[in-house]
Amino acid sequence: MASPQPLRFANGEPSVETEGGFSLAPEVGAGVAPEMLAILRALQDGERFLVCSHSRPDGDAIGSMLAMGMLLQQMGKRADLVTADRLPPVYRGLPGAGEIHTVMRVHGLYDAAILLECDGLERTRLRGLESMYVINIDHHASGKPFGALNWIDRHACSVGELVHRMVRAAGATVTPEMATCLYTTLLTDTGGFCYGGIQANTFRLAAELTEAGADPVSVARDIYFANPFSKMVLLGRALSTLRREGALIWLWVAHEDMVETGASEEDCEGVVNYALSIAGVKAAVFLRELPEGRIRLSLRSKTGDEGGHINVAAISERLGGGGHENAAGCTLDGPMERATEEILSELRRELDAPGA
Repeated sequence: MASPQPLRFANGEPSVETEGGFSLAPEVGAGVAPEMLAILRALQDGERFLVCSHSRPDGDAIGSMLAMGMLLQQMGKRADLVTADRLPPVYRGLPGAGEIHTVMRVHGLYDAAILLECDGLERTRLRGLESMYVINIDHHASGKPFGALNWIDRHACSVGELVHRMVRAAGATVTPEMATCLYTTLLTDTGGFCYGGIQANTFRLAAELTEAGADPVSVARDIYFANPFSKMVLLGRALSTLRREGALIWLWVAHEDMVETGASEEDCEGVVNYALSIAGVKAAVFLRELPEGRIRLSLRSKTGDEGGHINVAAISERLGGGGHENAAGCTLDGPMERATEEILSELRRELDAPGA
């Protein structure tokens, strides 16, 4: 991060002193979650922080990491932003994206490691976190209190929403750059405002971020209309395998397809949504064969009259993964036929359950 800047308070007003010595913005008041307050106190007391998220980072992971780094910078702190995998091309133009470094092991003296939307240290695929003081911030249905400090709010539409609450509570400034990163978390983790759990507050936050300087048209264009050619070729391979069984639909690619099309791991993001978009489908699965033969799954389900209540997060968690009620993932043993039958059996059982 650039050299630290002094903390600026919203509306130029001083903050309000709370028990324990930490200062909150005047407009925050008594509605602050105690878990968030404990985290803000830890940030105030420390000087140097590590910020990371899960491997294969998506828009919520990347945008919230960047916004957290900007918050720490405004608080006069040092922050190192790291991830185990490189950023997908569509997110590399986000403000400050060049400050996120790809590493496999972390080391150094940090007051805390801040993990965003992870259900455990292993989700980062980073070595060296085991001995660190961990602050865990998550919004997934599969979130677990594994850190020294934990703030899990399953009602938040993105972990970026939680970071935004911290920014406001700290009285920091939502700059146009931060607003762009936070809007990205909102847009991507709601599936373009399509997934369940969206509330009126979601759009109020979107409006607030737009007023702070985020450009919704530009963000959407960079994410949804800037795909590499290799992704489209891979999508063609995947769609050629499309299979349907009533309200269930699935498609897959072999490792050979990845090699022949020159596709990267990031090119697989969003492929499952094409299957889910078909009328009458309640749940969709995209299966991808990994080089070592295991099978990575992306699951999606619809909400409302057509979607019922197929909770793909619950299914994924039973299989060792996790995620949201309408968007989740896991990894199964191969071969492809075995993994396909295993996930279809789980989905059939869920589909046959009352209320589905």
